[in-house]
Amino acid sequence: MLLTITTTHNPASDLSYLLHKHPAKVQHAELSGGIAHVFYTEVSEERCTAALLLDIDPVGLVRKNGSSGNDFALEQYVNDRPYVASSFMSAAISKAYSSAMNGKCKDKPELVHVAMPFEVTIAVLPVRGGEKLLQELFEPLGYTIEAERHPLDTTFPSWGDSRYFTVKLRNTLTLQQLLSHLYILIPVCDNDKHYWVGNQEVEKLLEKGKDWLPSHPASEVITYRYLKNQKALANRALEFLLKDEVIEPEEAPEQKIRVHDMRLQSVKEELLQTDAKRIADLGCGEGKLLKILLPVKQFEFILGMDVSYRSLEIVKSKLKFDRMSPAQLERIQLIQGALTYRDKRLEGFDAAVLVEVIEHLDPPRLAALEKVVFEYAKPKIVIITTPNAEYNIKFPNMEAGQMRHSDHRFEWTRSEFAAWGNQVAEQYAYSVTYKPVGEEDPETGALTQMAIFTSNATINGKK
Repeated sequence: MLLTITTTHNPASDLSYLLHKHPAKVQHAELSGGIAHVFYTEVSEERCTAALLLDIDPVGLVRKNGSSGNDFALEQYVNDRPYVASSFMSAAISKAYSSAMNGKCKDKPELVHVAMPFEVTIAVLPVRGGEKLLQELFEPLGYTIEAERHPLDTTFPSWGDSRYFTVKLRNTLTLQQLLSHLYILIPVCDNDKHYWVGNQEVEKLLEKGKDWLPSHPASEVITYRYLKNQKALANRALEFLLKDEVIEPEEAPEQKIRVHDMRLQSVKEELLQTDAKRIADLGCGEGKLLKILLPVKQFEFILGMDVSYRSLEIVKSKLKFDRMSPAQLERIQLIQGALTYRDKRLEGFDAAVLVEVIEHLDPPRLAALEKVVFEYAKPKIVIITTPNAEYNIKFPNMEAGQMRHSDHRFEWTRSEFAAWGNQVAEQYAYSVTYKPVGEEDPETGALTQMAIFTSNATINGKK
């Protein structure tokens, strides 16, 4: 099995410093099931390619693991493990490229934080879920994908295709980010591991995925597959991934209204000022907004959508779905989905609400969300709230540049939010107004900022 990493960063030879591997040498790392070889196939100022080749000993695997007790008696002898990129490849990445994975570069430390154009080739990768799964795993992280699926047997084309792919991935990011993605997602594609999965794997997942996994649309799929579908371990990991770390002003409890409750009440009040009857809460989380909208008779139908299946289960529990009358159940629906992919279930709503959602997306993915919400779903009204970065200086425990939540990808000033909102409104034929949420400071503005988008067709009386 072979993994190559190519960059055209200038100078491309910087890759050798980041990997801590001299381009003139072939280097080796011993693994539990074989040996990993690291070498370069090309090195120049314009292009550099590092190769990681795994030589797995199939006989050694059988001797080490013994009989596995599977239904297929010869599986320990007849299997694909020595020939495909699997958890063995993740182990090789971790061992051969450990310094790069930990963000260390002795000779050129400034390179660690430099985003470079990378092309990765993996041959071959077993993907239980096909090309669709590859897209769900890698596209939200900004990768473009080329996947060549291999037939089961070229001699017998009628047998169809196998689950094995040669995959090419392209993206511009830091090497540390790239390696963390590969380390986790390669065994996720395979949906298997060659070793015992326990609590230590939860810690690995949280450590390697802390900067990107919480906001990934397929975070639950990734978590379950990485932990070999062990429910107890996966639930423990998801509790940490979904943990809210929002920083709030330090005030006496009796003097303050909870910040998030204040946002939700503001959104509810805006909705009540419209004639909206069908409401979509996009990124509903654990259903706090749904809970306060449900008693309002004006809202005839309410949809809650979230990427997290676990969050939707919490919504059902908190809203006591099992005790709802049939009439109430007809007024509410929960669906799992991502706002970066078109979803016909989001069409036909009077209003859509995104409360503290957009800042959890990487900026390059915002364009996809805009298209999904404003072009495809096309609600009459869209209400969006997001933190006001100018207000952060009022939090005594926040350092300069720190964000309110560990998963925030950005936090905008009022002018930055307005620039984005005005561009979206112009592009998709909406009008937009902005309002503060909470007490407004004359210098910094309010804690939260809100944009209310109204379709120009609605204003003109065409809807």
